[in-house]
Amino acid sequence: MIDQLLRELAPQIVGPLVRRYGGFDTCEDAVQEALLAASQQWPVDGVPSNPRSWLITVASRRRIEMLRSEAARLRREETVAGLESSEPAPLDVDDSLTLLFLCCHPSLTPPSQIALTLRAVGGLTTGEIARAFLVPESTIGQRISRAKATIKKEGAEFRLPPADELPERLTAVLAVLYLIFNEGYTASSGESLHRVELSTEAIRLTRQLQARLPSEGEVAGLLALMLLTDARRPARTAPDGALIPLPDQDRSLWLDDFVAEGTELISATLRTASIGPYQLQAAIAAVHDEAPRAEDTDWRQILVLYELLETLSPGPMVSLNRIVALAMVHGPEYGLERLAATADDPALKDHHRVEAVRAHLLELSGDTTAAQAAYRLAARQTLSAPEQQYLLARADSL
Repeated sequence: MIDQLLRELAPQIVGPLVRRYGGFDTCEDAVQEALLAASQQWPVDGVPSNPRSWLITVASRRRIEMLRSEAARLRREETVAGLESSEPAPLDVDDSLTLLFLCCHPSLTPPSQIALTLRAVGGLTTGEIARAFLVPESTIGQRISRAKATIKKEGAEFRLPPADELPERLTAVLAVLYLIFNEGYTASSGESLHRVELSTEAIRLTRQLQARLPSEGEVAGLLALMLLTDARRPARTAPDGALIPLPDQDRSLWLDDFVAEGTELISATLRTASIGPYQLQAAIAAVHDEAPRAEDTDWRQILVLYELLETLSPGPMVSLNRIVALAMVHGPEYGLERLAATADDPALKDHHRVEAVRAHLLELSGDTTAAQAAYRLAARQTLSAPEQQYLLARADSL
């Protein structure tokens, strides 16, 4: 409970400190120290009556110590003098949205955006982020340090982007949240299919974003997509951790509240907002989730939605998923023909999902020998142990 509270409060502490003292990099460091102090003291002394105020006070003291340190004195003399002679900025404003946009600054690489967002906005420690992505803690630490140095070098101001920059910057924010969710929902490598801490954090941050930008259709679309997708998580793995594909899942295990919330959200959004890629993906997820059984899935509707999505936001994975929908509507042989046409796409070369789709379609067509070989090839290409286990099991079953 304390860890969850600290994650919720983290962005509410960084923003006020940056507005009062300046210097995102050092303010974020001060907040991390305050969060560490809280994680050690609160379990023993109890959570203070006003935990946000407690964290701001502790972080402010640490920030002032930094300002007065020998290493910073000469660089900050004028700044400190200016701060002492000016009226302090208020500390009771929630700047989570501004902080999220800053962490997704366009000058940063996607890995740096993700790491900085998870630490500054999500409240995860460097170690937690490293464990989630299965990389050394030093690697994440370097990404965060470089990201903060880049923001400082770029002279990025702690404020919401101007109106003419907002759409582009919002696109970057949504992309980062989507990447975090996807890595949590289907880990790209490792022994576990899910990294629940990442998908949960992505949903929490997207909820916050949607609450602050309720009229943005793509924000609502992304939140709906996450909810409708994460609703299936309890049914995606067997007791031994093996992957269970969508058609074989026990749908009674799906999270009904997530399905209901996501469906209501996307239905309302499609009626009121301009259609975007996340909304279309959410609509596809809703069609899957609303089917009582796999055989009841409305594949014709899904195919229409994928055709719209490919027109609006083309990409290799969209094309691959559209081929699956085509095969479900027009037959596996037609799907195999369309799949063969993607052979020259460099983005799909050696991607395990291509061979997994090929194997599935070959199995549906009755060519079990070729399907078996394709399943084994897909298993060799994936870095995910649960996916590999599932693909080899499918090959053995044939």
